[in-house]
Amino acid sequence: MQNELYRISDVQQEGNQLTCRVAYDATHPIFAGHFPQQPVVPGVCTMAMIKDLLEQALGKKLLLRSTGQVKFLRLILPDVTPVAAISWQETDKGYSVTAGLKDEGVDLFKMNAVFEAIAAHP
Repeated sequence: MQNELYRISDVQQEGNQLTCRVAYDATHPIFAGHFPQQPVVPGVCTMAMIKDLLEQALGKKLLLRSTGQVKFLRLILPDVTPVAAISWQETDKGYSVTAGLKDEGVDLFKMNAVFEAIAAHP
């Protein structure tokens, strides 16, 4: 999805925290069906983006094992450029993750989840 549906910039990683700015491609075909006349970033794409960004930060392929909380607080429109913030803690079950998207200080999305590292296939 990265570099197709969205691009990231202003990436900052310090320890177990990552922030970046997200810019969506409003011409991406996904917006023609979700939803016509009122394009909205699909929630599943937002969750997949968090997974992709975390995989890049960790250098590992991940599997979403469980979610404790997923909140879509506002519609995420393709013309906004929100800041994604992800923090994680390694546990015996994988990575306990807190993530969110904000636009101009307003919460758009929040998620608490557990991701598990998986072996990459050759």
